[in-house]
Amino acid sequence: MSLIVQKYGGTSVATPERINAVADRIAATRRDDHDLVVVVSAMGHTTDELLELARGVSPDPPAREIDMLLTAGERITMALTAMALHARGIGAISLTGSQAGILTDASHGAARITEIKADRVRQGLENGKVVIVAGFQGVDPSSREITTLGRGGSDATAMALAAALGADFCEMYTDVDGVFTADPRIVSAARLLPEISFDEMLELSASGAAVLMTRSVEFGRRFSIPIHVRSSFHDRPGTWVKETTMEQAIISGIAHDNSESKVTVRGVPDRPGVAAALFEPLAERSVNVDMIVQNVGTDGSTDISFTVPRDSARHAAEVAEKVAVELGAVAVDLDENVAKVSLVGAGMKSHPGVAAGVFRALAESGINIEMISTSTIRISCVVRGDQAEAAVRALHAAFLPPMVVEEEGV
Repeated sequence: MSLIVQKYGGTSVATPERINAVADRIAATRRDDHDLVVVVSAMGHTTDELLELARGVSPDPPAREIDMLLTAGERITMALTAMALHARGIGAISLTGSQAGILTDASHGAARITEIKADRVRQGLENGKVVIVAGFQGVDPSSREITTLGRGGSDATAMALAAALGADFCEMYTDVDGVFTADPRIVSAARLLPEISFDEMLELSASGAAVLMTRSVEFGRRFSIPIHVRSSFHDRPGTWVKETTMEQAIISGIAHDNSESKVTVRGVPDRPGVAAALFEPLAERSVNVDMIVQNVGTDGSTDISFTVPRDSARHAAEVAEKVAVELGAVAVDLDENVAKVSLVGAGMKSHPGVAAGVFRALAESGINIEMISTSTIRISCVVRGDQAEAAVRALHAAFLPPMVVEEEGV
């Protein structure tokens, strides 16, 4: 008997009809003699609707109360799913994140899982029940406050439970067929990947691919738990994310991220310690810096540019302006019309010329590159925000052209 963790996203449980369809799938898996833990998200757009309610009563609601409010969405789904399973003769028990033993730090709205004490989950499994766990939430053991894990947090819940329980694999059910070579809404020729490595998926997720939360892939890689990303709307296989010993394709996929902004500090004194003086205050204020570029110094000064999430861009610019005054810099510019486009593939480690191909493909499409960042399996470029989709299409055409199937002669 294998232990499987299944996670169902908001679109998969958006209506009573969808919850019944999910219950049918869970019941079929349980009748195949698998132990089963199911993690559920809030129904449809419930989280957004709850946030709108909060804004209707307070312009600046306390983070603690926001977490208390938002966790209601997953609690509704878990109870309804358990009810649907009972109606099918399948024993089930629903648990909140705290009841399931999901312990986190104290960061409301963006908490990180620190430990799983899954005694109640194990007890439910030993009693032959399907255990339904509310995703996206946990509890800070020191304060006993309810916390949430941030957008996509149900993915992290599922993978953390899979790791704690020693699951054979985790199925991530969503409204897409799996992981594609690019966003199929932008690139019609995008192809479904039957398999991708943890490292490649980490880079794609961090670069804007919204299929899996980055932290969930980190759990999978750390504990060697395969992840099957698939659609809840049909039974076809999706994409397996796992360790692989096969020779990798040069390029696996292209991701884009329109949620970043660029901050440039101009005329910074070109001397040791200046970068630390700029980025330490940003770190202390929990600003997540992504790409950094420092120009070659001229006449004793230089420019430093960096990207941050758009929702913290103005805060980052304010911090940078204070530091700029202390350093004697000339000015701070904030540019919110940028996007990041990334090419990811484990095969590029052993294939020279990929970077040159990226630059050529973008140049031929009239797209200027403003910043560049690389790793052994990723090349990221910052471009104008309104050119992001064109950049994705240009790179996909250059590196992942449509497959040509030759017809046999009659």
